[in-house]
Amino acid sequence: MTSLPPPQDFRGADDGSNGHHGEYKVPGGKLVVVDFDVVDGHLAKVSLSGDFFLEPDEALLEINRALTGLPADSGAREIADAVAAALPAEAVLFGFSADAVAIAVRRALAKATGWLDHHWNIIAPSVLPTHVNVALDEVLTEEVGAGRRNPTLRFWDWEEPSVVIGSFQSVRNELHPEGVARHGISVVRRISGGGAMFMEAGNCITYSLYLPQTLVDGISFADSYAFLDAWVMAALAKVGISAFYVPLNDIATDQGKIGGAAQKRLANGGMLHHVTMSYDIDAEKMVQVLRIGKEKLSDKGTRSAKKRVDPLRRQTGLARAEIVAAMMDVFTERYAATPSELTGAELDTARARVASKFGTAEWLHRVP
Repeated sequence: MTSLPPPQDFRGADDGSNGHHGEYKVPGGKLVVVDFDVVDGHLAKVSLSGDFFLEPDEALLEINRALTGLPADSGAREIADAVAAALPAEAVLFGFSADAVAIAVRRALAKATGWLDHHWNIIAPSVLPTHVNVALDEVLTEEVGAGRRNPTLRFWDWEEPSVVIGSFQSVRNELHPEGVARHGISVVRRISGGGAMFMEAGNCITYSLYLPQTLVDGISFADSYAFLDAWVMAALAKVGISAFYVPLNDIATDQGKIGGAAQKRLANGGMLHHVTMSYDIDAEKMVQVLRIGKEKLSDKGTRSAKKRVDPLRRQTGLARAEIVAAMMDVFTERYAATPSELTGAELDTARARVASKFGTAEWLHRVP
């Protein structure tokens, strides 16, 4: 077995030296650390380390060699591909991957960021019309992307019974018009994809994360869902629920689905990650309002839409406010988040956006 060279002495990137240091903790996996210099625009003196497992030992040297000489402006895909191509056929990476190495490198170059690289804010629930809540998702994502607002976690609240449909859903295919009329449902289209959300006051827990896309740089679209909700899994565990992700975007327990996520990336670098969880949903009313066909249920292991969703109230026995408080506490503890409020300008912009977009028939029926 080839002996590895002794570790080199690298100085931190913030001490005025040429040294760059990046770390990435793989969700459910191991810590990946990379140190290197940048010489004439290329990576030099690369040293990968961490608490991962790698066989054979010599593969570590091959990864270091693959990274050495790469242009410092390489994208995450280029970096990961270079690492994968350099690995011997028999190499086994346990607890990390070529993609994880790429994220650590991008972080070291300040092209990608971690949670603690940002000052996070939390906005507590406040009752707003559903149209305004949806418009705020677009407005606040724009504000974070433009650097005018810190990355923010916002909890929704509302009074009117509503259905919020995904950006690409068909109104006629997703809704029973008779049920919508009978139950006085407000129907709104959001900017993110995904499925319809049936929302009555107090029956859901809904939150939105507004973040810079640098936080998910190098993370696949699919993996970004679980990555951005790791904190909420910890919060659910705190209230006695063992939850997990069902790809692509469902959050579930062994008793059924409890929620779903949706995302939207904006051209200015802002990103929306939005989650709704069922707290005390009226499943009978839900199926009178939403069309949930056999094809939708075909890969969910159930034949009944009413049995597909299992509310948090039944699983925890806790008040909705207690679960929201646990979520806010965990997010604050993990990311040193501080309280914030919606500004008058943000609310005014959201209301104007309702008038010009989210409250219009053109937007609602853009997919008939």
